[in-house]
Amino acid sequence: MHKNVIIASDSTCDLSPALIDRYQVRILPLSVNLGDNLYRDGVDITPDDIYAHYEKTGQLPKTSAVNITECGEFFRQHTEGGNSLVFFTISSEMSSTCRNAKIAAEEFDDVYVVDTGNLSTGGGLLVTAAAEMAAQGKDAREIAEHCEALAGCVDASFVVDDLEFLHKGGRCSAVEMFGANLLQLKPCITVKGGKMGVGKKYRGKFASVLQKYIAERIGDGSDIDPDRIFVTHAGCDEAIVAQCVELVKSLAPFKEVLVTRAGCTISSHCGRNTLGVLFIRKAPLT
Repeated sequence: MHKNVIIASDSTCDLSPALIDRYQVRILPLSVNLGDNLYRDGVDITPDDIYAHYEKTGQLPKTSAVNITECGEFFRQHTEGGNSLVFFTISSEMSSTCRNAKIAAEEFDDVYVVDTGNLSTGGGLLVTAAAEMAAQGKDAREIAEHCEALAGCVDASFVVDDLEFLHKGGRCSAVEMFGANLLQLKPCITVKGGKMGVGKKYRGKFASVLQKYIAERIGDGSDIDPDRIFVTHAGCDEAIVAQCVELVKSLAPFKEVLVTRAGCTISSHCGRNTLGVLFIRKAPLT
């Protein structure tokens, strides 16, 4: 008998509530420590709470992976009644969530853990693809194997307006931060091999830099899967986001241009005023 396939992800996939509902994705939240309090990403804390706490105290939040016990309980809950489960995680190079999930999955016959090799809607692209395959009647193993291969085609990048969060989080030096601020540099953070790195550094005001960045990332769009593209941001001005969406639509005939807000885990590391375009290339990235 064909099993019902449940598609699930940790909270770093950054899908909007509307998309989570549309695709019936189950979410397992990472933890966020803010001061002396522990919260669950997207459940009882928002990115704006994090920014407000930082502005008041100067303290950055600390995020922590989902542990083995939490994974096991989550898997048990969603496989009761004979369901199979495909569970997506943030890159194993960025968090121990993937490792913990794989250990927990060993206790189950039909739970498949997919390392997205990515973060934010870079992983969300795989989650939505998996949900569409499940709706077509594909089984869990086939979905997992397809998405593991598709992960190499995900193009994920972001432009950061201010390096303050990255600096305080130990991801760039004081000298780099000073130089970037002095020269009005806005670095493009790219994901390759499951790790974040600095790509091109743009110069100028954030809104104009984003226009250059988007035009360069998309090009003529001929080598991009046209089904969907995400414009994902961390607390950007609505007018700037709208300008970026219009540019994306003008560059290539995407069937869907989806706007999402980065969740607490991602926002804790990049800070406010970060925006990226994330999509799937027709061939693996080199």
